[in-house]
Amino acid sequence: MSELFDEVDEDVRRDQLKKLWDRYSIYIVAGALLIVVAVGGWRGYQYLEAQKAAEAGAAFDAAVELSEQNKHAEAEAAFSKLAASAPSGYRMLARLRAAAEVASRDPQAAVKMYDDIAADRSIGATEQDLARIRAAGLLLESADYPSLLVRIEASAAPGATFRHTARELLALSAWRANDVAAARRWLDLIANDGETPPSLRSRAEALQALLPPVAKS
Repeated sequence: MSELFDEVDEDVRRDQLKKLWDRYSIYIVAGALLIVVAVGGWRGYQYLEAQKAAEAGAAFDAAVELSEQNKHAEAEAAFSKLAASAPSGYRMLARLRAAAEVASRDPQAAVKMYDDIAADRSIGATEQDLARIRAAGLLLESADYPSLLVRIEASAAPGATFRHTARELLALSAWRANDVAAARRWLDLIANDGETPPSLRSRAEALQALLPPVAKS
């Protein structure tokens, strides 16, 4: 009797499964197809993105080579093209390099390009900070110390990525403005920062030697 009941139960389960399959098979098949299509689409997208990145990398290297050959007009055009069409990582790098190429012929135009990058919140904070430093470097000879201070004082704060360069620029700007107290402030920060690069430390010491001695009280 138990075998008979088992056989009946098996027939019932089989019948139930058949009814479920007849009712929902189209949805099951459609779902499986959607998964296959989605996976295939994702793989295809990854392949295309990898291809774009590889092409952008080759184009970027070619533009760098043009710059190193002093073909600045051609390099500027190549970097500008990448800045408009490359994947995001190369696009940001190309914008920075395009501004550097422009700086060789029109520093003020390059400053505007760097300022645009610094104001672009869609890129990383480090890249924004680098753009501010690059612009400040171009303005060192023409901008007054207060203007430069407004631009990059935050970049000179402890822990900031480009604080060493920012402090050197501010020290030089203050020295040019005959603001001895400000120059000494930045030079002291350079001297007291254990992570200051040796070459920068040497330049800071040379500039420190040009300042008048501290008055004794």
